[in-house]
Amino acid sequence: MLTQAGKDDGGRAAGTVAGIVARALPSVVTLRVSGDDASGTGTGIVLDGRGDILTNNHVVRAGGGGGAISVRFSGGQTVKAEVVGRDVGYDLAVVRVHGVRGLRAMPLGNSDNVRVGDPVVAIGAPFGLDNTVTAGIVSAKERPVTTGGDASDGSDVSYLDALQTDAPINPGNSGGPLLDARGLLVGVNSAIRSADEQDGEGEGEEGSQSGSVGLGFAIPVNQAKRVAEELINHGKATHPVIGVTLDLDYAGDGARVATPKAGLKAGDVITRVDGQPVHSGDELVVRTRAHRPGDHLRLTLRRGGEDMTLSLVLGSATGG
Repeated sequence: MLTQAGKDDGGRAAGTVAGIVARALPSVVTLRVSGDDASGTGTGIVLDGRGDILTNNHVVRAGGGGGAISVRFSGGQTVKAEVVGRDVGYDLAVVRVHGVRGLRAMPLGNSDNVRVGDPVVAIGAPFGLDNTVTAGIVSAKERPVTTGGDASDGSDVSYLDALQTDAPINPGNSGGPLLDARGLLVGVNSAIRSADEQDGEGEGEEGSQSGSVGLGFAIPVNQAKRVAEELINHGKATHPVIGVTLDLDYAGDGARVATPKAGLKAGDVITRVDGQPVHSGDELVVRTRAHRPGDHLRLTLRRGGEDMTLSLVLGSATGG
């Protein structure tokens, strides 16, 4: 007879991918959304025992205006969900289920603690395959990413100050967790860059892409936590704003101010935010939205051929 290993007890060490996944799966759900003109699949993260689930706005968009949203748990139970609140600018949404007992909230980490090279695990439903697990590393932090909408006029565009990962992410992973080696949530998987996109055209929502080439982007959990709390408590989230209009036709390096306000003058070109380079208006919005209303921001700008620095307090605007 051929020799074969015996059956083990199924346990895995906490720091292994299998150990991380075993603890996380009860807090991960698959969302199926249908509307009059669109349908799709995405992933969600259980936030609390009340039934609040975090996902991407672009996952639930079709179900936000009279459509249907169903939530399937890792154990197989499927229930209906309703939208609590959603925000286009951050590409985040919260839905709620009722009558489900024993919900286990996903433990939240701190994305400020993440370092490039840290191992991470992603869980989602790529192409409708529930509870799919992939692993990789954090490839970069603070990547300015814009997705969706019409970037020419800023309508329905999401601005992400993203964690970049090479853990394979595909359509259906949207809204799912990016976990660190302790099994803590550090990001919400939201977008990928695919091989058929040309340099400079930006990133796309996962559902609009052909597949992973190792360039995935997640919303840092610190930002996601703030937005989720506001959506749960108020149905809407606030956006930090500088209070100026940008010149969308400006093609040079930096972001050019079109209307004066808060010490800024028309024609000023903002080149850095808190010391970080800004190469476009989109990047300025991303860097700004990484903060909270009321935060102090230090801007470096060119005015009349000279560089100068000024500080301002971010205002607040309500997103949709």
